[in-house]
Amino acid sequence: MKKAFIVFLLLLVFGACENAPKRDLSTVFRYNESAGVSSLDPAFARNQANIWVCHQLFSNLVRMNDNLEVEPDLAKSWSILDSGRSYRFVLRDEVYFHDDPCFPNSKGRQLVASDVKWSLERLRDPDLAAPGAWVLNNVEEISLESDSIIEIRLKEAFAPFLGILSMKYCSIIAPEAADYYGSNLGEHPVGTGPFYLKLWLTNDRMVLRRNPHYFEKDEQGRTIPYLESVLISFISDKQSAFLEFLKGNLDFISGIDASYKDELLDQEGELRAKYHHRLNLYRQAFLNTEYLAFYLDSSASHPDSRYWANPLIRQALNYSFDRRKMLRYLRNNIGSPAEQGMVPKGLPTYDSAARYGYHYNPQKADSLLREAGYPNGKGLPELSLQTNSSYLDLCEYIQGEAAKVGIRLKVELNPPSTLRQAMATGKSPFFRASWIADYPDAENYLSLFYSANHTPEGPNYSHFSNQQFDSWYEAARTESSDSRRRELYRKMDSLVMKAAPVVPLYYDQVLRFYPKSISGLSGNALNLLDLRRVQKH
Repeated sequence: MKKAFIVFLLLLVFGACENAPKRDLSTVFRYNESAGVSSLDPAFARNQANIWVCHQLFSNLVRMNDNLEVEPDLAKSWSILDSGRSYRFVLRDEVYFHDDPCFPNSKGRQLVASDVKWSLERLRDPDLAAPGAWVLNNVEEISLESDSIIEIRLKEAFAPFLGILSMKYCSIIAPEAADYYGSNLGEHPVGTGPFYLKLWLTNDRMVLRRNPHYFEKDEQGRTIPYLESVLISFISDKQSAFLEFLKGNLDFISGIDASYKDELLDQEGELRAKYHHRLNLYRQAFLNTEYLAFYLDSSASHPDSRYWANPLIRQALNYSFDRRKMLRYLRNNIGSPAEQGMVPKGLPTYDSAARYGYHYNPQKADSLLREAGYPNGKGLPELSLQTNSSYLDLCEYIQGEAAKVGIRLKVELNPPSTLRQAMATGKSPFFRASWIADYPDAENYLSLFYSANHTPEGPNYSHFSNQQFDSWYEAARTESSDSRRRELYRKMDSLVMKAAPVVPLYYDQVLRFYPKSISGLSGNALNLLDLRRVQKH
């Protein structure tokens, strides 16, 4: 009945598409944000919804291109000094803030180095309590050499620092806007980005307009962006938004919801033939590793912890299920099997030929269980695996496959907030987790296993500890040679896989669907939405 209803809706949609009057929307890009937008203050851009809009409104000293390479943004050049402890930036001289009432005569003024210093120091001001303040914890001093030159000195060298500066937390805002709007700054963004905020009706729509003073030009010398405006709707129901997309009322959808996954994609994860004539499917690696984790702190009191403390049992579970089959049947091949460790596809340090990950090998799982003293799982009790409803199908698949080698799992459902609390406090011995990169460097993933990062001090939810790992991790953080740092990353990833504090499941993918009339809509593995060069034909 449900399938018949969906087919009926689709017929209505296509009928509407044929009969709808044509409107000139050739310079308006429309997308939906089902999660809504909570703030346009980049210091609070902690989720994708806020980040995407802030990316249109604000610029940073540097930005990431589609290949995750750092390139100039507000800074036209930079130099790294003092063995990686100091970064000296030279600013462009043709950058202006958006026109806004916070300026005399509402005319945006030219950007100067003191604006950069003010914005970054505001971010780390404890009175602001910004969730992004941590990204500048390693900054010792920010100093001005002139109106166009700024230097940032670190407490210790940190190779991924330029990548951190590309995060939207580090966007540059106008100090006058903070003075003028005060606590309402998040509703009145004033930056230097390609668009400015024209209208925001909470839970209804948002309109961004082209910034006529934007500094960047294309290869032919034309001013960008090409679009005149961006219209963002806030339809909370994803299936309703999908129907609006099919009707031609949206120009883009990102990701794919279970309610329409099989409508767009076949079992191999390819766009269904009936949409080839009207839609493009763009896909690429997304810096997100989905995994299961064990809580390995020696103080763990949960009865299951005694068994998970044995690395042979953890390794056996890693070998017990087929990640490729899981992706094909449960996710329409959206993603890649996590068979090469924790560092995902999309990062330069990802090694597709790595042999230290786990592949499906039930015979190896049997052998490891015998070596652990539990042949065919005899003597092992039923062990708990905690997850939320969004990942129930994956966990039940692993439950079924693990049972074949003798590892019995009881899948326990928890609300997301309850599960996060249990993970953070060590109350869950075995749980589903994921890690989306904050910045594009393998260090971000390997920090999950550094001893000093045990929760609640950091993101090491498993409380994994290893002196050799810690030594390599500390060396890699300050290593200036890319090749030597990557070799250290591979050693760390290999060590983690052998110790098996986690069960990597898959590396995620970005899927974007848009009409054939759209061009210039690219992206990178951070899943940023960059509309500077988008055109509608």
